[in-house]
Amino acid sequence: MKEFHPAKKRVEVSVGESVRVLRELQELSQNDLAGLTGIPQSTISAIENDRVRLGVERAKVLARALKCHPGVLVFPGWNVELANAA
Repeated sequence: MKEFHPAKKRVEVSVGESVRVLRELQELSQNDLAGLTGIPQSTISAIENDRVRLGVERAKVLARALKCHPGVLVFPGWNVELANAA
């Protein structure tokens, strides 16, 4: 593991894009995700298009359905190196 190098951020991803990418990677439609979460499909669409803020409670619900940590959705561009240097 001496040759391990932390991943570097390659692209900027919005909160909505992170939700969309994780949903699509799991081959879920917006309707599928709505059924799993109880969040209306129209709200999921608005989140994915950055028209509605995700919010902490929605992040928790979506993260559970998408099998990820809520921080992955809320802070998609977070850089561990920079956070540790602060």
